[in-house]
Amino acid sequence: MRFTPPRLPLLANLRGYKASWLSGDISAGLAIAAVGLPSAIAYPAIAGLPPEAGLYASITPLIAYALFGPSRRLIVGPDAPTMTVLAAVLATVYAVPGVAEDRVAVAALLALAVGALCLIARAVRLGVLATFLSRPILIGFFAGISLSILIGQIDRITGIDIGAEGLITPILELVGKAGSIHWPSLILATVSFALLQAARIVHSRIPGPVLVVALSVLLSALFDFEGQGIAVVGEIPHGLPSLTLPSIAGLHLQSLLLGAGAIFLVSFGSGIIAARSFGTRGGYVVDPNRELEGFAAANIAAGLFGAFPVTASDSRTAVNFTVGGRSQIASIIAAAALMAILLFFGDILRILPIPTLGAVLVATALSLIDLSALRAIWRISRMEFVFALIALFGPISFGVLEGVVTAIAATLVYILRKTMFPRDALLGRVSGRDGFYKLHRVPAARPVPGFTVYMVQGSLLFFNTDYVRARLRTVSNELPADTRWFVMDASAIAQIDISAAAMLEEVHDDLGKRGIALAIAELHFEAREILERAGVIAKIGPEMIFEDLEDALDAFEAADRKATAAERKSV
Repeated sequence: MRFTPPRLPLLANLRGYKASWLSGDISAGLAIAAVGLPSAIAYPAIAGLPPEAGLYASITPLIAYALFGPSRRLIVGPDAPTMTVLAAVLATVYAVPGVAEDRVAVAALLALAVGALCLIARAVRLGVLATFLSRPILIGFFAGISLSILIGQIDRITGIDIGAEGLITPILELVGKAGSIHWPSLILATVSFALLQAARIVHSRIPGPVLVVALSVLLSALFDFEGQGIAVVGEIPHGLPSLTLPSIAGLHLQSLLLGAGAIFLVSFGSGIIAARSFGTRGGYVVDPNRELEGFAAANIAAGLFGAFPVTASDSRTAVNFTVGGRSQIASIIAAAALMAILLFFGDILRILPIPTLGAVLVATALSLIDLSALRAIWRISRMEFVFALIALFGPISFGVLEGVVTAIAATLVYILRKTMFPRDALLGRVSGRDGFYKLHRVPAARPVPGFTVYMVQGSLLFFNTDYVRARLRTVSNELPADTRWFVMDASAIAQIDISAAAMLEEVHDDLGKRGIALAIAELHFEAREILERAGVIAKIGPEMIFEDLEDALDAFEAADRKATAAERKSV
């Protein structure tokens, strides 16, 4: 049998490629590089990494995703939420005594670990993990991260060394040190931010970040900003990133792995949201499990070439769509353009003012605060708005890494809260109509005399059996005196565990003491298996398990007719 090598996704995506698309891909690639350059240099500062790490993270991951990623038009790269979580993880790793500080090597190790987690998640089809960070949680979490980023730019735009952490204390420290503000830095940052907003408002054909970076480099060269005390980027190594395998010697592996898990969840969650958003815009379906392959390749490439974890970049992908990119050729062109910048324009980037990068990060942070989405959540669901607020204040109150845990915990609490107290209802008939209807929702519905139908809208599991048992006790205590059958509608009970089986056995016994028979209708296969193994069905009686409520009602009426006939015969 002849071996057929696996086909790269890039080759499959290029099937049917038209020569007329090439000019659009080239233009899109150059635009992606131009827009990505400012953030590539600015974002590493969030995590205390050198600018070249951001450039490396914008080159090799692009090529890796182009080769192995499923999407034709999604662009990967550094993003602010992932960088903020990375900063918190690095702080946690270096909080362990005895760890020698090499932030670039640890960031590269974290990228490799995130890539490995993506592969593991892909192997066990855990793309569903993206749904654990719900939209309200992510909206609130990103807003909280944006506030953290804003606070982190105080020193870059004012020239003041801020040591305090949190939301309020850095501002108080700034007020106390107001006399030490470096005014040229603050003015430059303010002007840069104003230009960014102006470019956004007037829909400038030149992207705002590209405009302010180019102008600030020009002004820095003309007026010697560095000589006037304005901080600049400094030396950026010439040449391309080299293949290196970072060492784990001396590192606390538990902190490293936990940190990688936090980065994976946030980067994958935000990346899938971006991928799905642009998938809808481009008219194609996004498969989270297949995206894990592309994200794995991008992060492994980042780790092997001295960069840090990456994910889908909404700003770069938006540029790709806007300019007219049609394939991952645009990613390869963008990577080539950034390589050329590293090789030939490193000296120009050296004099890029830090306050300008601070302004770019401030603008990025503000764009993460989606007030309209928060208002929509408030209008639609007060409960989910509360969890959005929890996710918002988590990064501010507890730190970014702890904020990730808080956001995930809030999601799980919300899910658990929904399942701990399942809704229930009593059902009845409507004259002249088939089926059963909820008595509290349909005024015309009436209970069938002697035949009570009770519906539980949720699985019966160990954490909600006490609540359901209490509800059943309340309902059974209010049953009419002529009740002979109590039928549980199990159509909405997807799962039953051992605790729930024991609870149903108790209900059967309690009802039996009052001369009321327990029946179950529309029982799912897996739930029935559990009840059979637990001996509950044998105790209830297989004849009291029905395919649907109509069968149960027919059996009840037949039993009534039989009982009536027996009474007449005895008389």
